[in-house]
Amino acid sequence: MSPIVIKTIQFFLSLSILIVLHELGHFIPAKYFKTRVEKFYLFFDVKFSLFKKKIGETEYGIGWLPLGGYVKISGMIDESMDKEAMAEEPKEWEFRSKPAWQRLIIMLGGVTVNFILAVVIFIGLAYAYGDQYVANDSLKDGIWVTDTTLGDALGVQTGDKILAVDGKKIESLNSIVPEVVYGENITIERNGQKIEKEIPVDFIETISNNKENARFISQRSPFIINAIPDGSPNANTGFEKGDALIEIEGTRVEYLDQVSPILEVNKGKTVNVIVKRNGTELPLEAKISDDGKIGVSLGFDSLEEYEKEGYFQVKQLDYTFIESIPAGWNKGVKTLTDYIKGMKKIFNPDTGAYKEVGGFAAIGGMFPDTWNWPAFWATTAFISIILAFMNILPIPALDGGHVMFLLYEMITGRKPSDKFLEYAQITGFFILIALLLFANGNDVYKAIFK
Repeated sequence: MSPIVIKTIQFFLSLSILIVLHELGHFIPAKYFKTRVEKFYLFFDVKFSLFKKKIGETEYGIGWLPLGGYVKISGMIDESMDKEAMAEEPKEWEFRSKPAWQRLIIMLGGVTVNFILAVVIFIGLAYAYGDQYVANDSLKDGIWVTDTTLGDALGVQTGDKILAVDGKKIESLNSIVPEVVYGENITIERNGQKIEKEIPVDFIETISNNKENARFISQRSPFIINAIPDGSPNANTGFEKGDALIEIEGTRVEYLDQVSPILEVNKGKTVNVIVKRNGTELPLEAKISDDGKIGVSLGFDSLEEYEKEGYFQVKQLDYTFIESIPAGWNKGVKTLTDYIKGMKKIFNPDTGAYKEVGGFAAIGGMFPDTWNWPAFWATTAFISIILAFMNILPIPALDGGHVMFLLYEMITGRKPSDKFLEYAQITGFFILIALLLFANGNDVYKAIFK
């Protein structure tokens, strides 16, 4: 099965789960407050539906247009724009006849379920898999900047120790890049000196233009030979598994980032090297291929060996079920706050972040190209957070638009007229269509021109 098909299946499965549960968040309080629900649909049934069945007063179905889903609640100005029903006298089972606080709970139900769902998924992932990460403060000789373009733009270099972003200590090596993307200031240690740097306002755009190297910060790994393949140019030159390359042509080296540039300038040559084997330094000759490689596989057999040799420490956090609850909650809150930080950057043209706004293709691209349940659920939780945030925005036609008008009613004691709500709904649809066209237009542009 091709990666595109796998991504597509995951996308629609995730979307279906999220839509059904979001709409269930409206459905359950509506039924609890004895409000009639006429329709409950996965996807939109414009003109016709793929499946429908009426149970009681509610028609359940699957539409053909996969742009979301909806519940049609009687007596509510929504996407159905049912003007005839709204022109009649309010019935006791209608949305508009219910107290404002009940209507508010009904409208907040969807985003509440989305956030709770994300937290539940994070709890499950924490309990089942725990957390594993390279401890940032355990790096022996700082970071390895694998892309100098991004490193120079940020103002960091190989050997630096990144201590904090916006004053918050960095615990995990893998969290450095995400924190930098959302942050404003970075604290580094270079040659024993602490340095404060301002993160360029357009750094997110710089990363966007170098996506293939976005993970440009890594741990420094020693040049330890793990295996010498039979086809290697150095299969019979004396190298053995476990040898540590410590010198090339008189230059002392320890890490891969030190070795690679030397090999690059000696392509196709035979060079003198020294390796350390069982505590003894041995001189050898190494043949360098035309593409600047020695032709060996690198690394220790286990992560524990890196820790034993003092290079870095890999932490594994395992949670009991009780411990996984606050861990999942904290993950959900952090994901939401990080997303809000990202949205603030999008609305600042100087950051260039608006160029990264994506539609369905971008969302589908978030899923792995092989079936991986932990990755699937982690991505689903992230999208659930996105849906919660986007739906609560105060835009008419979204849940947040209805909440905005309900709060106005509860504060002022005056209910907006049905005609006003109708016009607001139409305006909201135009805004949503514009956002949809912009996001998916960005996808098309990137596919064609990048």
